[in-house]
Amino acid sequence: MSRIGKQPVAIPDGVTAEIKGSELSAKGSKGTLTMTLIDDISYEIEDGSILVKPANDTKRARAYWGMQRTFVANLIEGVSEGYTKVLEITGVGYRAQMQGKTLKLQLGFSHDVNYAIPEGIEIKTPDQTTIEISGIDKQKVGQVAAEIRAWRKPEPYKGKGIKYRGEYVFRKEGKKK
Repeated sequence: MSRIGKQPVAIPDGVTAEIKGSELSAKGSKGTLTMTLIDDISYEIEDGSILVKPANDTKRARAYWGMQRTFVANLIEGVSEGYTKVLEITGVGYRAQMQGKTLKLQLGFSHDVNYAIPEGIEIKTPDQTTIEISGIDKQKVGQVAAEIRAWRKPEPYKGKGIKYRGEYVFRKEGKKK
């Protein structure tokens, strides 16, 4: 039995959810999201919550049960509150700034890195060393943050690079004489 899957997903005030065929759609103050439902899992909306249960007793249904419940919970949280990831830039001369719908990064390369912001994502740069990525789709916010971080991952000797806020960078000692 899935411990996560057994818990119902509460639908907060201001959020409406409905199942049409093989799609679950949720609408809230932040926007609208839809999710494709799989056949091995049954979904029910009752008493202000969504119940996720395996439709049959196959191995695939049991395997997908908890994951599908988490996807439903992320969908509901995304349309009601949204998601935010914060990246911090460390290093001399490393900085970021917004230019229209493009994030301009100076990361020690011979050229600037221009990152085009995808639809549904909002990026803010409150200062030159902080990037705030927000949106309603958790997967998309995390993917954009990972793509930006991949340009300069934090290195272990000086800690230079782009890291998530709160991320611990394991530091190494340099050469010894």
